[in-house]
Amino acid sequence: MAKIISFRDLDVWKLGKAVVLDVYAATMSFPQEERFGLMAQMRRAAMSIPANVAEGFNRYHNKEYRQFLYVALGSCAELETQIDISSDLGYLKRETRERLLEQLDHESRMLRNLIKRL
Repeated sequence: MAKIISFRDLDVWKLGKAVVLDVYAATMSFPQEERFGLMAQMRRAAMSIPANVAEGFNRYHNKEYRQFLYVALGSCAELETQIDISSDLGYLKRETRERLLEQLDHESRMLRNLIKRL
């Protein structure tokens, strides 16, 4: 097992970053009127996941790190809701919705496991 030196070494951060890229790609086709609405909210929620993992990793105490991981976990739930709404509005294809939700489920499980270990 490789030694963890940076947050970039964490699988939970790598998956979070992949979620960001997939959300950006999925929201490119949203209607223009959603540019500052649902599209922006989804992108912010997605970005919050790896950003909080990274920020928490660089905190001195595990208690602080854990708090940032909880924020990332909350962002997963927020994004899940936004994906469902986007799908209901017809902005996301069923396959895209399922793929994103599967990624978020995996990310959430990884975050919970990391929180338990701290």
